[in-house]
Amino acid sequence: MADTTVPEFFERFPMTRVVNADLDADLAVDDNRITILFLWGRDCPNCDIAKRQILLTSERFVWPEVRWLHDNVYDDPTMGTRFGLHGIPAFFLFHRGKKLGRITAWPGTQPFIDAVNKQIGLTGASA
Repeated sequence: MADTTVPEFFERFPMTRVVNADLDADLAVDDNRITILFLWGRDCPNCDIAKRQILLTSERFVWPEVRWLHDNVYDDPTMGTRFGLHGIPAFFLFHRGKKLGRITAWPGTQPFIDAVNKQIGLTGASA
């Protein structure tokens, strides 16, 4: 089902949609970039806050060392179970298929960017 609260989000900030059944194959892509998996839900107020803040300064959320995936866990509840979600939004960071960490709840623009930049520095990720 489509996102109706921030309907233009995925057109304005392109991310690849993924479902639980395909996630392992998507994470196995070894291009040395960090993968951010954005788990969200339709009509989730906190998810909408994150989406709106990302759109405000979308250029700050684009790194050559990062690729984005997303999944609506309301439509794909197995993904929520897989990651033991207790709330959304949740962002999981991976490098070469290995989970680096998670960002749960929206921490705000700068803390999010700082966390991603730290992981880029630690992994030496590049396109």
